[in-house]
Amino acid sequence: MIKALIFDVFGTCVDWRGSVARAVAGALPGVDAPAFADAWRAEYDPAMARIREGGRGYIALDDLHLENLFRVCDRFHATCADPETLNRAWERLDPWPDVAPGLRALKTHRIIAPCSNGSIALMTRLARHAGLPWDCILGADIARDYKPKPAVYLASCAALRLPPAQVMMVAAHNGDLHAARAAGLGTAFVPRPTEHGPGQTSDLTQEADWDLIAPDFNVLARLLNA
Repeated sequence: MIKALIFDVFGTCVDWRGSVARAVAGALPGVDAPAFADAWRAEYDPAMARIREGGRGYIALDDLHLENLFRVCDRFHATCADPETLNRAWERLDPWPDVAPGLRALKTHRIIAPCSNGSIALMTRLARHAGLPWDCILGADIARDYKPKPAVYLASCAALRLPPAQVMMVAAHNGDLHAARAAGLGTAFVPRPTEHGPGQTSDLTQEADWDLIAPDFNVLARLLNA
């Protein structure tokens, strides 16, 4: 039944926290880099919410990240000499160790693509950095909206000319999967228990009877390809 897999990227495929903190440490000496990375990421959902709720037209995540960077710099009393370069840290996020080999295995039998809130430009550059072998780039930019709006999942299915029942959403976030299931997609949960650092309390385990649950992408590939 499943002919394509679409993936959440930030957290599910790549370690945004460690990678962004590394970039912050290089650009803003003396700043608590992990705390800054957490604060920068914390602005992510509120910025998208204004668009999802109709208070603002669609703006690519690259630009929202830059706006949020200035906001967090003010909060940390930090001055960034080259904010555009620091903002591109989101294009240089390192993958979890299982991701590239797991994606290659999954790709042997199915279409694979991101369904991310990141723009096509951001996802393309990130794929080149992290070695993510996508067949195409889907997600927010083609829907002109942000997850978890149903339109984002459905636009990805439509772009592939597949019904939602033949597309599976893969994510480390239960909320993402709840939204995908409500839109008619299949669901696969792959936890990333260190996405938010050693004190993570969210998304440690599945919150529903997702279609597949796997500890990493390699196991997910074996389950799907069996």
